[in-house]
Amino acid sequence: MSAIYETDKLLAEYLLFHYGAAEEILPPERAWPAGMREALDFPLRTVACFSPGHAGRGLDLGCAVGRSTFEMARTCDSVTGIDFSHAFIRAAEALRLGEALTYERLDEASLRTPLSACAPAGITGERIRFLQGDAMHLPDGLGSFDRAHAANLLCRLPEPKRLLDRLPSLIRPGGELVLATPCTWLEEFTPRDHWPPRGTFDWLKSVLMPHFTLLRTSEEPFLIRETARKFQWTLSLVTVWRRERCGDAGTTLEDAAEH
Repeated sequence: MSAIYETDKLLAEYLLFHYGAAEEILPPERAWPAGMREALDFPLRTVACFSPGHAGRGLDLGCAVGRSTFEMARTCDSVTGIDFSHAFIRAAEALRLGEALTYERLDEASLRTPLSACAPAGITGERIRFLQGDAMHLPDGLGSFDRAHAANLLCRLPEPKRLLDRLPSLIRPGGELVLATPCTWLEEFTPRDHWPPRGTFDWLKSVLMPHFTLLRTSEEPFLIRETARKFQWTLSLVTVWRRERCGDAGTTLEDAAEH
């Protein structure tokens, strides 16, 4: 996987993406397009896609610097966040322990603004653990979970089907899976022969439906600030699935509507 996710530049961008206040990402002295404002708080919005209610164990795959992991802990007894980047996991663990992380927001050329990231209020770090690991080769002893979340991870894996094939054993019957992907398949991350053979959504249905029921879909924008004048605005496909019990066949939204 690309070493870019170990750089100070990406770490700062993701700390801002996950923990930055709206005015730090989009300073109020400028009139920003409404679509940019609507793309804020992506790590919170994807977690909100789970069905209402409390759950037992949660898993956040590709957790980056951990905001979604913290948010899952609001409704889960325990949550494990896993990311391949050592730098991201070190940052997430420091936040879990109550540290404030200082970083620099790149504005232009050598102009930088010092900022600080903290864990969100109202969440205890005791129910969270962060692990560095490979989503394609998760440890056998990881156990099973009531909720699993993987946002913007799938199209950054060299062999994404390895993860999809593992998901049925990771999620308990009746548990839920939230997958978000911008479907930006690049040979830099995923060799072409591991891309979906057709569209990403059709591919997900063909792989997951023997084990999961598709509950709902949505399109969620997200915004990553690179400089004061350069942003990544991207639309992520979000699918929500329920793990079927043994012997049950997965269904589509259309199947569910008929019952």
